[in-house]
Amino acid sequence: VICQVEGGEMWEKISEVPFDCLCGVPYTALPFATCISVNQNKPMVVRRKEVKNYGTAKAIEGNFSKGQVCMIVEDLVTSGMSVFETVEPLEHEGLVVRDVVVLLDREQGARAHLTSKNLALHSVFTITEVLQVLHGEGRLHEHMLKATLDFIHDNQTALPPAASTPVPSPAASLAPALDKPQRLSFSERAALCTNATAKMLFEIMAAKQSNLCVAADLWTAAEVLTVAAELGPYMCCLKTHADALDQWTPEVAAQLTALAAEHKFLIFEDRKFADIGNTVVMQYQGGPLRIASWSHMTNAHIIPGPGIIDGLKQVGLPLGRGLLLLAQMSSAGSLATGSYTEAAVAMARVNRDFVIGFIAQQQLTADAPWLVHMTPGVKLAAGGDALGQKWDTPHSAIAVRRSDVIIVGRGILDAKDRVAEAKAYQQAAWDAYTKS
Repeated sequence: VICQVEGGEMWEKISEVPFDCLCGVPYTALPFATCISVNQNKPMVVRRKEVKNYGTAKAIEGNFSKGQVCMIVEDLVTSGMSVFETVEPLEHEGLVVRDVVVLLDREQGARAHLTSKNLALHSVFTITEVLQVLHGEGRLHEHMLKATLDFIHDNQTALPPAASTPVPSPAASLAPALDKPQRLSFSERAALCTNATAKMLFEIMAAKQSNLCVAADLWTAAEVLTVAAELGPYMCCLKTHADALDQWTPEVAAQLTALAAEHKFLIFEDRKFADIGNTVVMQYQGGPLRIASWSHMTNAHIIPGPGIIDGLKQVGLPLGRGLLLLAQMSSAGSLATGSYTEAAVAMARVNRDFVIGFIAQQQLTADAPWLVHMTPGVKLAAGGDALGQKWDTPHSAIAVRRSDVIIVGRGILDAKDRVAEAKAYQQAAWDAYTKS
């Protein structure tokens, strides 16, 4: 019922706009697009976020013809990035996109960004209108209204980078990146950092000519220490899952930090914090792992809101630690897309002192070179596993999608000669960055 009502309101905004078909931004806007399509007898096409290597292998599914005009349907917009990600594959298939209808405009730059690309934005509500209604009904105090409006004004988004069009086959993802500006060197980016860990990471990558992070997804602490000792010279950081190991003691932590200092790599504990601020303070600082005492950086989901960053910052910033936000994930069907990713980017921008970058599948902030992008799920050959993990290639992740660091686990750990394989990944990732 709610979707029907909201879909009806969205239709009122575009009923006089000429278009032939519509496409909902996957996945949260699909119910709205479906309601409009069914109720108004308008054809609907569907954009696949992950193009399969079998069946039709198409990015856009549906009955349409080249030259037809397609209306984009989205639930809300912040920067407009999720819209641009949908526009590109539609235009690639020959559809024409001129208009976007949304339920809520958060008024943080999307309208201007869309206008700059000749896209008209039709919104049912703006965030200002919602706040004013709440204030008028006595649900929002005057000081909170002003504080919220000031926050929106002071936290405008930059124009999102061009999206990467989904490709129908692994081979196609190896196509070179065209017409993209040469990137700053890691040394130049280090000079822009205010966070000590971010600065150290860029300096290590430049000095070692390595943007390889090895994922030590192993069962025992002894195995992790062996990998750190063997592969330390070839990586910029080591990703750990301390809570999955057979033991974790202060002695193990001391040995690992000593190896990190000897071989000049950082330790990244892949904790994926996802609780309220007070809880993550205890999890990060205390417990049997005492993560903040030995891990240079960790990561977090933004599901709880900005409080999770505040809590982790309270512990980590005095120690010079850094935080990565999970903006996107490499597993099939991940919900870390669209407005969720946009929110992660917005939170990173206002926490520059502590947030050092993202776990992401592509570059999200071309205008903020102090933020690092680390991409998991990378192998020398593209593919996937039975549990939904998708593997990209170093060239695709770094040169095409413009990420900075590849995170490699099984591709190296399962090799007969781990050192030789680590060297191969190190070279592939470094070449992809320096030549793009």
